[in-house]
Amino acid sequence: MNQRISLIAVGHATSLFLAISFSLCVGFDLLFPEHAMFQAWQKLLPGFVWLSWKSFFLGVIESYAYGWYFALIWVSIYNVCVVKCAKD
Repeated sequence: MNQRISLIAVGHATSLFLAISFSLCVGFDLLFPEHAMFQAWQKLLPGFVWLSWKSFFLGVIESYAYGWYFALIWVSIYNVCVVKCAKD
């Protein structure tokens, strides 16, 4: 039985999760500036500064890209392990 998972499905799902999470965090930072995380975003997302529309969209794009980075590595490793385990 082949239990491999789809790179495209995991890539889009993970990327959308991170992009939506980033957007919600920016909204939280605007509502509660005393608990803001924007310093963390500046360290994690190259080119991100607080806050302009250009910087916001850059953060969304970079968050989306991080999701694909995760999916490319994780799904590849998972699918290789599934194939190896099926042979045993």
